[in-house]
Amino acid sequence: MTARSVRGVAATAMAGVLAAGAAACSTPGGGGGAKDSLVVGLANEPETLSPLLGYGKDGNSKIFDGLLRRDASMKLQPALAAGLPKVADDGRTYTFALRKGVKFSDGKPFTAQDVVFTYRTILDEKTNNAAKGELDAIDKVTAAGDDTVVFVLKYPYAPFAERTVLPIVPEHAAKGQDVNSGSFNTAPIGTGPYVLTGWSKGEKLTFKANPGYWGGEPKVKKLTMAIIKDDDVRATRLRSGDLDGAILPPNLAKGFKDDKSKTTVTARTTDFRGVTLPTANKVTGDLAVRRALDLAVDRKAMVDKLLEGAGRAGYGPVPTGSDWFAKGTERPYDPDKAKKLLDDAGWRTGGDGIREKDGQRAAFTLWFPAGDKLREEHALAFASDAKKAGIEVKVQSGTWEVIEPRMKNDAVLAGDGNPADPDFDLYNLLHSSLALNGFNNMAAYSNPDVDKALEEGRRSGDKAARKAAYDKVQQGLADNPGYTFLTHIDHLYVVNDKWKNLSTQVEPHDHGLGAGPWWNVEDWQPEQ
Repeated sequence: MTARSVRGVAATAMAGVLAAGAAACSTPGGGGGAKDSLVVGLANEPETLSPLLGYGKDGNSKIFDGLLRRDASMKLQPALAAGLPKVADDGRTYTFALRKGVKFSDGKPFTAQDVVFTYRTILDEKTNNAAKGELDAIDKVTAAGDDTVVFVLKYPYAPFAERTVLPIVPEHAAKGQDVNSGSFNTAPIGTGPYVLTGWSKGEKLTFKANPGYWGGEPKVKKLTMAIIKDDDVRATRLRSGDLDGAILPPNLAKGFKDDKSKTTVTARTTDFRGVTLPTANKVTGDLAVRRALDLAVDRKAMVDKLLEGAGRAGYGPVPTGSDWFAKGTERPYDPDKAKKLLDDAGWRTGGDGIREKDGQRAAFTLWFPAGDKLREEHALAFASDAKKAGIEVKVQSGTWEVIEPRMKNDAVLAGDGNPADPDFDLYNLLHSSLALNGFNNMAAYSNPDVDKALEEGRRSGDKAARKAAYDKVQQGLADNPGYTFLTHIDHLYVVNDKWKNLSTQVEPHDHGLGAGPWWNVEDWQPEQ
């Protein structure tokens, strides 16, 4: 899990989540009510609603629009831009003509200067946006009148257009206040299909349709995002009728299979689950241990039993079905070879079955976020497989506030993934310059060959050269694992069967308001 995924997680203790869930259950006005309202149950809560600090940077934010957006097939389409950009100067200059007549929800006009303000503010060193490195390629951004924006890049960054789904902020509303703590972070104004009407921290966010939306006023007039971190509570509230839809793990989603009033929607994803192997830890810092764990885990059993088939075995951040996957980097389930690797490296089995080397016991702690049943199950399955090889993994749960300061030495059951481009996944996860930078490179992985290949892939404009670079990255990660990748999971959503136009995109790790069947809720139509 990198910065973009954890920043969107509310650091709430389990008891608090259960209390909030119970309180919301008893509150009238839940799901299943008016035809033009929708209440969805999500696991994560944003810490901010300001794109300047990272909110909505991968699109579908609902309050805001980017210059571009992605359609159901993940192809880029115009949003605040009038068309796709004109690219010149060997891929170093991108010119966007802007859609005319667009207004922010407060009635003020949208102009090119708002785009300039947004990007310049994010890149400002005083702005606490941990994802600003994703815009590293930008040299300068300027307005050519009110209706044209020009980006000049330092190098030909092939996926730059994908970065322009980033939401645009109104300069008149956000300028002049502290970007990191100002009121805009909790009371935003945008050009999107919805307007924020309330935010009860730890409980819900509420929105109303924007009547002046340039794409037409949505048919779903009221939208509520209920924050329910615990999977069981989310399922209970969905069953009681308090929710219209929710994301659920496979074992809970199957409980609605025979419910004729609901439909289960499956989204393919690049969302992986894996275990960080901190290099500072005396056990996981040993290359032989990392390689042994890569062979000791039974990925197929995890897919079959934990995901009930709703996913695939994971060998790295890039899924096996992707065009960018490096074939030949799949690792077999080979517990005997894992044991031999440990034997050869001097890790001897003790009387209790746990190995030791030079007085160091082969044991480490693995954390997962409390309430996340799927991560808990992955953690326990990983620990069971590791123990068979003679490695003891002590599984612990906690909030991200508890977990983050322990990441240098303790393992974490992590998740991440972004389908737009391999750079979006691999660079933040593996580059040594980002070691323990927020939730980037959580394992403090350092591999000079991988760093070099990541930079080659990021800076090349040639697809074949980029594919070769990312093959090197994945091969380097297979040879020297910084993580034990386990699975790529499908996202399962159970939704009341009263709407038309339900669909999904290929989803990233983050599956909050911007993903799920409601990625395009502004286009939904009620069943007649």
